[in-house]
Amino acid sequence: MAEKLYVTYNDVHKLCQEAAGEILASFQPQLMIAIGGGGYVPARILRSFLKQPGSPNISIQAIGLSLYESLPTTTVEEQPGTKVTRTQWLDLTSLGEMENLIGKRVLIVDEVDDTRTTLEYAVRELEKDVEAARERLGGEKAQFSIFVLHNKDKQKKGTLPADMMENKRYLAARTVQDVWICYPWEAQDIDEHDKWAAEQKVNGSK
Repeated sequence: MAEKLYVTYNDVHKLCQEAAGEILASFQPQLMIAIGGGGYVPARILRSFLKQPGSPNISIQAIGLSLYESLPTTTVEEQPGTKVTRTQWLDLTSLGEMENLIGKRVLIVDEVDDTRTTLEYAVRELEKDVEAARERLGGEKAQFSIFVLHNKDKQKKGTLPADMMENKRYLAARTVQDVWICYPWEAQDIDEHDKWAAEQKVNGSK
């Protein structure tokens, strides 16, 4: 069985709080796009810490991308798939037309950077859609950045734009070993989940 790392809601809250200052200093996003389902909770927490006095809350859009597949066992563990499936895209009824993203600073939020395949797909497809609109109407290019709670220290299958990495528009709150990360929104029994997380902390797990 794969080694597991248990993450609590408090852990997620504190990681978002810790990262918010750097995100504001380096990027100042005008819109967040949460990758479902793991990006929803971090994006909502992060929005509270990115709120600036006198400014409105940053809008959050959601996209659904599926890469993980259930293992053919009786466990609830999953393994990375090989193909990204788009299950939900931007809600243009609330966002307006894709043209409204032209020139915007957009922060993509997910819980984990595992193989990087999902993040590569999200950035590529979003950039393509917005660039098509910009070519019709003109204007500045949209800038995309990424925030994840955890980056797994492993060889990646996907790649991100070089300028994103070089200009510090990629931020992981923590880099961890290649372990199975158990997030609280996946728990069947949250009390048991938190108990295991507490035991890991007592035993010195990071």
